[in-house]
Parts: sequence; C-alpha cells; structure tokens
Amino acid sequence: MQEEAALFKALSDPTRLRLAVLLAIRGETCVCDLAAALDEPDYKISRHLGILRSGGLVEARREGAWMYYRLSEDRTDLEKCLHDCLRECLTKHPTVREDQNRLQDARRGAKCDER
Repeated sequence: MQEEAALFKALSDPTRLRLAVLLAIRGETCVCDLAAALDEPDYKISRHLGILRSGGLVEARREGAWMYYRLSEDRTDLEKCLHDCLRECLTKHPTVREDQNRLQDARRGAKCDER
C-alpha cells in the first residue's frame, strides 16, 4: 500500500495533477511547454515534475539543454487505470482545456527550440 499511497500523494497537488493530465493526453512534453501551458515559471514546473518523478509517476530524458517528461509505463493495474482516467475523465475539465489551449499556443511559438 505504500507505493499506492505515494502515487496518490504525488497527485494531491493541483499543479501536479494538471501536469499529469497534460502528459497523459499529450505524451512526452518539454518542461518549457508545460510551464507555458500552466502559465507558471519553469523552475516551479520542474520542482513539481521532480515530485512526480520521485513518486514514480513520470520519467524524464534530457535532449541538449531541455528536459522532456512523460508518464511512466504502467507497472500495475492501478497505474493503468489511473493513466486512463487522467487521459479520459479529466480532458473536458475547464482548467485542463485552458491548459491545452496554452500548450498548443506554446508549441506554435516553439519556445524550447529558440533557446
């Protein structure tokens, strides 16, 4: 039960929940795009992603100066169910829709590619 509790604890913050939903919907995404989507500074998003990573919910890879995050592979039935719920149940939430719109705008601006 400790792993399950850690998973839910990692998602207990609204910012981390929003990040997990975006990663579930979009897949691998750069920190700078996630920061633009949530309209928060990169350092704050990185800190929250670090917590999600410690909880085993996300994985990261570096490409040059950029960090890209994605949801971890499902290890249990609970994780699969949770990932499906993040992707399907919260997609229409007004906050998630706003985040998705900002994320699309960020990709059009290709902020990560400019730095």
